[in-house]
Amino acid sequence: MQPTATVLVYSDNSNTREQVRLAAGRRPAPDVPVVEFVECATQAAVLRELDQGGIDVCVLDGEAVPMGGMGLCRQIKDEVFNCPPVLVLIGRPQDAWLATWSRADAAVTLPVDPGEFAGALASLLRQKRLLSA
Repeated sequence: MQPTATVLVYSDNSNTREQVRLAAGRRPAPDVPVVEFVECATQAAVLRELDQGGIDVCVLDGEAVPMGGMGLCRQIKDEVFNCPPVLVLIGRPQDAWLATWSRADAAVTLPVDPGEFAGALASLLRQKRLLSA
């Protein structure tokens, strides 16, 4: 059986969540595990999933409402013990400084570019694997 990685995807927009799933595919790179997705549309759902554990990487939509992914990223980095790496989706390249403020581990712009997104996600999955080894 192949190892799997669990990726939490937060956005109030189901189309954005779908873009993330399609961009990542089953395996974002040959050297990382197959990914399974947990989708969340609310801040409360994200916090509940993180409390349960088992999340390897979070993908948070910086444009989500009412709670944006950057604010949520900063919150979980402060509140979740051993917080998984976070990839934030930003609306404009100029918003990269906000991703830094939020303490995100990586950021890519919307709409999701499959190559850029898969590369960033694979990098975080590798980082997670190295940290837990």
